[in-house]
Amino acid sequence: MKKIEAIILVVARPGTEEKVYEKLKKHPNVKEIYRVYGEYDLILRVEVDTIEDLDRFHDEVLRRIREIELTETLIASTYGLKEG
Repeated sequence: MKKIEAIILVVARPGTEEKVYEKLKKHPNVKEIYRVYGEYDLILRVEVDTIEDLDRFHDEVLRRIREIELTETLIASTYGLKEG
């Protein structure tokens, strides 16, 4: 079964970026995490089996980190891509 891949853009409360990074970096669904400049503070690449698993990640992981002010989730599409 093909996994669902999502890119999650995170805004942390000012001064808490490192704390959020440390809380997320070892989570098994987080495959990559980057601290970035600009409108967002962190970018996560997350892999899950189902949309329900992504819902759980949002509800049970991201929303429980008080230092996170905002997230935006982009679900990766295979539209127009050919495997090969």
